[in-house]
Amino acid sequence: MIDEALAALRDGKFILLYDFDDREGESLICTAVHPVAAIRLGLPFASDALRAIAVAEREGDIPYDRKNHSSFSLWVNHRDTFTGITDRDRALTVNAIAEQVKQALNGGGLSFHEVFRTPGHMALLRAAEGLLDRRKGQTELSIAMAEMAGITPAITICEMLDDESGNALSKADAKLYAMKHGLEFVEGPEVMERWEAEKRSQ
Repeated sequence: MIDEALAALRDGKFILLYDFDDREGESLICTAVHPVAAIRLGLPFASDALRAIAVAEREGDIPYDRKNHSSFSLWVNHRDTFTGITDRDRALTVNAIAEQVKQALNGGGLSFHEVFRTPGHMALLRAAEGLLDRRKGQTELSIAMAEMAGITPAITICEMLDDESGNALSKADAKLYAMKHGLEFVEGPEVMERWEAEKRSQ
């Protein structure tokens, strides 16, 4: 399944990425970015920004990830959006984020603050340095898959919710959804296995 999922990413298609049975619940629609690009673009972790104004994050406060802090960075809108909420506004913001990440990783000029305003409606996630060697969240899984697929490591992700219970969609129901809609479904352990195999071959 991992090969099919990477091929789908290269083709610009949606995939369903389930992390691990012992991790996350609900999440916002957000865009994960490569850690090197985040550093070059000057994106802070939200927890660091809050700590700087004396709203300290309690150690181990994330129930699904006691060892690491949240990946959340800034919430942004592209400066050419109106409210930032509509599909068109979000698409403009997301595509511009990907372009900024691409430029940051290829030595191009950086203009993040000129292109975006904050607060906005698209949450940015900063992947951990070392990616899956350091943290095994959706953020790192998504960016690792982008790297393995050879595409710009800026991936927009969103949690699938069960419209009956309001909880996160179960793995079984997510698989059924993928089959019904012709989408690739891949799990964290598969991504980890490929990630580690590619590291061994380098």
